[in-house]
Amino acid sequence: MPHPDPVAAVRPVILVVDDTPEALRFLTITLEGAGMSVLVAIDGLAALDLLKTVTPDLVLMDAVMPRLDGFETTQRIKDQPAFRHLPIIFMTGLTETEHVVRGLSVGGVDFVAKPIVVDELLARIRVHLATARVAQGSQLALDVSGRPALAVDGAGAPQWLTPAASKMLERLFPDWSAAAGALPDPVRAALHALQASAPTPGARITVAAGERTLEAGLLRCTAADQWVFRLAERHEGEEKAMLAAQHGLTSREAEVLLWISRGKQNREISEILQISPRTVNKHLEQIFEKMGVENRASATAIAVTTLTR
Repeated sequence: MPHPDPVAAVRPVILVVDDTPEALRFLTITLEGAGMSVLVAIDGLAALDLLKTVTPDLVLMDAVMPRLDGFETTQRIKDQPAFRHLPIIFMTGLTETEHVVRGLSVGGVDFVAKPIVVDELLARIRVHLATARVAQGSQLALDVSGRPALAVDGAGAPQWLTPAASKMLERLFPDWSAAAGALPDPVRAALHALQASAPTPGARITVAAGERTLEAGLLRCTAADQWVFRLAERHEGEEKAMLAAQHGLTSREAEVLLWISRGKQNREISEILQISPRTVNKHLEQIFEKMGVENRASATAIAVTTLTR
């Protein structure tokens, strides 16, 4: 299946961190004029808060700011594994060697001296964006190498499948072929529904395939709008056995936990297992105690981790 250009029609997202309104205004106009999307933060703490909800493609970081300077902010960002490959360019009038060394030591990739020269800034940004995409692509290749994985675009159209994924889908859906140019209808519909829910990495869906179950877990959504999923093939009995063995549950408790991990509410579990809602609650109490958790959200998170190992 052909690979599309991974950077075509993508507007890079640049986070600008600076406490000067004039600098923020100038950089926003400059970067948006160069075809980039701009996010702004007025200091380091604001930047850290913003990064809890969005991951930019590159950060322009002012070195000297109140509350939390650019060096400490960068250190905190780089302490998080999710931002290990996020390029951070310092903007500063501090050009002494010790400042350059400090910026690089906390994870910066480059310096731009103030007052900023626009052409130089844009050139440096483009170079580091290209380098970051290569690093991200290499990491992604390692993540899925030899494993059943696939990528779809924002509309659910397949971008690529690993050989292991093609073999798995052909086995589970005998009427489907990788040459079809589209995913099996149940898989396409399930992935599209998951995409519409604004999922975070780790979210998963399951698709019935005869007596077996296909599970797709979201690895990441790349800058090129590729939604990358890792696939797993399950049998309900195998999943129950895994949960029971890992967490010391009875067969019925493992069954209840399995349906909880699939997003089912107590009433639905009661109907599926043909037991009373009160019995479901009693099983949940035992499950929470044995797993050492306080609520179904925690139990679900642990169960999902168990089933995706």
